[in-house]
Order: sequence, then structure tokens, then C-alpha cells
Amino acid sequence: MAELDQQALHSEMAAWRRDLHAHPEFGFEERRTAAFVAEKLRAFGLEVAEGVGGTGVVGTLTRGSGNRAIALRADMDALRIAEQGKQAWRSQTPGTMHACGHDGHTSMLLGAAKLLANEGGFDGTVRFIFQPAEEWGRGALAMLDDGLLERFPFEEIFGLHNMPGLPIGHFETRSGPVMSAEDNFEIVLKGLGGHAARPHAGQETLVAACALVVNLQTIVSRRLSPADVGVVSVTELITDGTRNALPGLARILGDCRSFRSEVSAAIEKEMRRIAEGIAQAYNVAAEITYTREFVPLINDAALVDEAFAAARMVLANNVVHVAAEPMTASEDFARFLAHVPGCFVFMGNGDTAPLHNPAYDFNDEGLLHGARFHAAVARRRLALGS
Repeated sequence: MAELDQQALHSEMAAWRRDLHAHPEFGFEERRTAAFVAEKLRAFGLEVAEGVGGTGVVGTLTRGSGNRAIALRADMDALRIAEQGKQAWRSQTPGTMHACGHDGHTSMLLGAAKLLANEGGFDGTVRFIFQPAEEWGRGALAMLDDGLLERFPFEEIFGLHNMPGLPIGHFETRSGPVMSAEDNFEIVLKGLGGHAARPHAGQETLVAACALVVNLQTIVSRRLSPADVGVVSVTELITDGTRNALPGLARILGDCRSFRSEVSAAIEKEMRRIAEGIAQAYNVAAEITYTREFVPLINDAALVDEAFAAARMVLANNVVHVAAEPMTASEDFARFLAHVPGCFVFMGNGDTAPLHNPAYDFNDEGLLHGARFHAAVARRRLALGS
């Protein structure tokens, strides 16, 4: 096995990352990205399957005679955000950009595949999973529904995400709950609109909607146990009114976050009770739609220890941290953890714009750290002579 020049690999990953950044694709539209990934994996000598779950790609690398298999996962999709960056590799697709760093995640996993294909150092099988449509919580399910586990079996899975504000070269995670579930809701209030000068002549919906928005905030503050984490956020209020016409229809949309299914169920129950009560009080009708988009991401304690050990193999001990608390953002990686144990970690992106911000850009200084971490995980979990 030939040892790779680390600096040359870093430069190559940066070139990949910038190419992917310039050509972002939305979920289940990642055809160019998937072809790019498949071409690289084949060039490294991996077995490659394309079109898994739509636009997903799975690369397989086997060394030695070990019969164990693990998976390493990266996401490929971009967001419907217009980029404000001025860099030479800024998005060439109007209204779409890599505002969450999936271009970096994909490049780091490609780098790990090249490292492991050239240098080996493990005994068994590594599955490199390049997932579509993470941002809207459908890609992992699509790959699973397409027989991912049956066609490409593995016993455990690892993933990572960049984190602005965390210094470059730093890694952190925790055992147990790491990221929350996300539920979406829409409440439609229907009444009878009319002239703004004659509110008594109809059943306008705007005052009822305002009352409902305020009362929804009591679900967390008054209906959930203080020991439970829950968030209820109204993000849109849309009516069919105009300057001198009271609305006869109002739509209230938003999302909810939690870490336990019981809390999610309680939030939905209270939301329906409050919406129906407000509607009755204001003499309008209410229709409530409540859907569960992401499940909680729960790390396996033993594999968290393994991830920390892998990070310390390639980094100094003092840059590997236990995260102080879980976060209420959501991540599609959680769907895989319903089937096999795994661990999701965060790596520093330095002092950059926040995720999902039009000025965000992945920090290329972190690329080699991520690739080496992935490779170290494979070498620990599929250790030679184990």
C-alpha cells in the first residue's frame, strides 16, 4: 500500500469541494454530484452502486478477510438559498447554494475513501454512503426503502457535520440525545371575510390567528414538564386580507422540536386542543395538519467512545470535547440509527457565517481533519488482527 501525500490530498479535496460548491443541487436532483462522486470512487478502485434511493451513491471497499462491515455517511444536497458570497467558486445555480457544508462533507468522505483505498490499515468492509435530500428529511428513508441495508449490509454507521463557531481541528459529540425530532404543523382558520369598516358583519380570522399564535407558546411553558425539552415555533402567518378587507382565511405554519416521542405527542395534542378552542371562541373553523419530519438523533454510548478515540488518533487530545448539551436542530442521519447503532459528530468550521446563511462557506482548512477522522474510525472499528 502506498502512503498518500497529505498536502496533495488536501489540495485535491479543496478542488473537489469548490467544484461541488459551484454546482449545487437540491434534494433528489443531485445527478451531477452523484456522477462526480461515482467517478471518483471508481477511480480509487471501489465497487460503486448508483441510483440508490434516487440519487444516492454507495461505494464499497474491502480489505483482508474480516467479515465485519461499517458505514461512513455524507450528505450531498444543497439549499434553496441565493448565495451572497464573492469567492471564485460561488454558486453558478441561481437561488441554490451549499449553505450547510454538504459539499465539504462529500469531499471529506471522498478523501477518506482515497486514503483507505491507497493505504489500507483495516480488515473488513467499509461502505461509503453518499446520501441525497438530507435537508428535507427524505433521503435516508429513500435509501433504506431502496434496500440499503439488505444490498449493502453494515453493523454500525458514523457521520459528521461541520459547525461554525467551533475552532478548526476540534471535534465534539455526546452519547444519548444529540439532535431533536422536527414536527411540522399547519393550522388553517376559516371564517367569513368582509369590509374592514364592518367587522361585526363577518367572522374574520386575523384576530383569532393572533390569539392562537400567542396561546401556542403556552404549550411548552405550561403544558410540558420543565424536565422535558420542547420548542414550538410559529414561522408564518398568511391571510387573504388586504388593506381594507378583513381576511376570511388565515394559515399558521411552523415547527416543533423534541427529543422524546411522548413529548411530540403531547405537543400535538395540546396544539389541537388550543386551536379548536380558539376557533370556537372566535366563531371560525380550524383545520390542523401535524406531521413528523425528522426523528431524534440518539448516539450509541460505546460508539461515541470509539469516535472520540478515533479523533484522538489524528488530533491532539485537548481538541476532542464532550458536547455540553443536545441541540434542537434536526438531522436525517437519525433514520439510520433506527436500524443500526452509530455516532454523529461535529467538527469545527472556524469563525464563519452560520449554517443556512447566504454568506456561509465551508472552511477548506478542515477537509483533511475530516478525511483522517473517517479513516481512523474505519481502522479502529475494523482493526487488523481483531
